[in-house]
Amino acid sequence: MKKILETVLVAINGSDASICAFKYALALKKAFGSRIVACYVVDTATIRQLALSRIFVPEESEEYERNLENSGQRYLNFCTDLARQKQLAIETCVRKGSVSGEIVKYSIELNADAIILGGAPADALYRDAIADSNHEVLKNARCPVLFVKPPLGEEFYKSM
Repeated sequence: MKKILETVLVAINGSDASICAFKYALALKKAFGSRIVACYVVDTATIRQLALSRIFVPEESEEYERNLENSGQRYLNFCTDLARQKQLAIETCVRKGSVSGEIVKYSIELNADAIILGGAPADALYRDAIADSNHEVLKNARCPVLFVKPPLGEEFYKSM
């Protein structure tokens, strides 16, 4: 029989809210033995739109994509370090495409039991790229989606 929350995908975007959500996921790993996969998506869909709109020339697009990929790897390395501090192991992944599309697709590939996102859609007074992406994940996910509000993840992480 499959365990509850056996595989959990955490969307990392570099925001404090996503790091807080990751810390919450570590608490789930400690409590349930969950497999935690932290994923950063390089938003190549938006980069393509900017190039098509002639806001970016091709060289700028490539450099921006490389910079995002490097930033994503740094965020994932930070997550790995946070896990190590609690003697836990995690998996990480960098993907490219539309953020929400890749998170949903990867959750299906992993057969994830849940997707964890940082933040809370009700708190968003304005629409931004992260809020839009979170909304799309919530709308299209085939598994439960958990929104973790700061500072909840931080509190669980400190008490571990």
